[in-house]
Amino acid sequence: MSGTVTLPIWLAAALAALAAVALLDRLLVPGLRWYLRRRVNSVIDRLNQRLKLHIQPFKLTRRDVLVDRLTFDPRILEAIEAEAKASGQARGQLQQRVAMYAREIVPAFKPYAYFQVGYRIARAVARLLYRVRIGYADDEGLARVDPHSSVVFVVNHRSNMDYVLVAYLAAERTALSYAVGEWAQVWPLQTLIRSMGAYFIRRNSKDPLYRRVLERYVQMATEAGVVQAVFPEGGLSRDGLPRPARLGLIDYMLRAFDGAAGRDLVFVPVGINYDRVLEDRALLAEAMGEARKGLVSTATAATRFGLRQGVLWLLGRWHRFGYACVNFGTPISMRAWSRARGVEWKALGKEDRSARLTELGDELMGAMGRLVPALPVSLVATALLQDAAGDPARDAATPVPTLDLHARTQALMRRLQAAGAHVYLPRSDEEYAMDVGLRMLVQRRLVEEREGGWVVAPGEAPVVRYYANAIAPLLAAVAAEGGGSSDTAHIAGVPVA
Repeated sequence: MSGTVTLPIWLAAALAALAAVALLDRLLVPGLRWYLRRRVNSVIDRLNQRLKLHIQPFKLTRRDVLVDRLTFDPRILEAIEAEAKASGQARGQLQQRVAMYAREIVPAFKPYAYFQVGYRIARAVARLLYRVRIGYADDEGLARVDPHSSVVFVVNHRSNMDYVLVAYLAAERTALSYAVGEWAQVWPLQTLIRSMGAYFIRRNSKDPLYRRVLERYVQMATEAGVVQAVFPEGGLSRDGLPRPARLGLIDYMLRAFDGAAGRDLVFVPVGINYDRVLEDRALLAEAMGEARKGLVSTATAATRFGLRQGVLWLLGRWHRFGYACVNFGTPISMRAWSRARGVEWKALGKEDRSARLTELGDELMGAMGRLVPALPVSLVATALLQDAAGDPARDAATPVPTLDLHARTQALMRRLQAAGAHVYLPRSDEEYAMDVGLRMLVQRRLVEEREGGWVVAPGEAPVVRYYANAIAPLLAAVAAEGGGSSDTAHIAGVPVA
């Protein structure tokens, strides 16, 4: 039996399209997924052979799986139950809120995005803007860290470039996971940051349910050995001086820490400094109550700055922003730290835990502060704001002769070096370091030559003081140990007026 079946063209096209979709779904897509999964696993294996701190399976788990694990974690369910009883809200509504918080927090780490796209962008941007240097690293201490430990880099916060710089310089050792504020939750930046393994936090949220979800995610990541980086100051320094410690994330980690079993928790202090901080004037304006807040004003200022730098580049007058230097300190094992003090974090009451956390925070902040590199601009700025005797009452309008400025800068370098501080000397040359710092200040019109000497330009004293404040903790430590004049330390640490 034979015959001819006639179909309309539209129906034949629809059937062909359905057949193509079925072919893709049943044959091509599974094969492509298998191929890509194999390539990704191969890349991860090669990375783990190279990296000193391996990428943990937790970071490679699919994001929707992690969201579900966090949403239905037993401790989160207990928090939902408590909130329902306290507020009278329906458990279903609270569960939906928790799911929303989990989707907001949990990252979507992509090794290729981190080590190929992100690393290359970070390296290119960092090298374009700065002469990047690692001034000091305790390689022996870092090599002794158990690869199965949960490692947390504790970093001082001077610029939004910190994220880029530390990730770039640490990429030979590991992949870092950052906590990023709400400012980055804009498309497409949000997607890129999540693919780099960072997680978003609401820094000032008062919602106890949100804080519980965030706490549990941080604990899950720490227990799984994810390498993290935290900024204990909680935000950028507005005046160049260190901000008070905010130890919320570290507290979350320690609440679930068991020194007798499981992974060790190791903190690695990191110190960063720049010859020029991109946001310095905006930060100073905010410190003095003059900042214009809002996304539009911020974007406008950033665009204006970028256009100005572009014009300088076209005119052949653009220069990099000096040196950016990072120091990696000696790791602090919480297992050893707790054992030496007889501390069991899970057994501590609220007051005792707060006291111990403060003690640990002071130690971490101190170690971090001592690691901040003394760079040329900070050294010259400090020398300009003092007289030969270190008197803080010097008339800022009085020129400092060039020879005197050299002598003061060199004296600062040697005093800091003698006290064990990390002074970065370009080309290992004190004279060249002073010339580099002075040239940077002159190029920015922060300092001008007058009557055969150098003086802070009118209205620019807050900016010069901002850079002097970067090494204030170092000078204060030298003075406290009897290695220098307390007046000199006070000069560098004068708050912005």
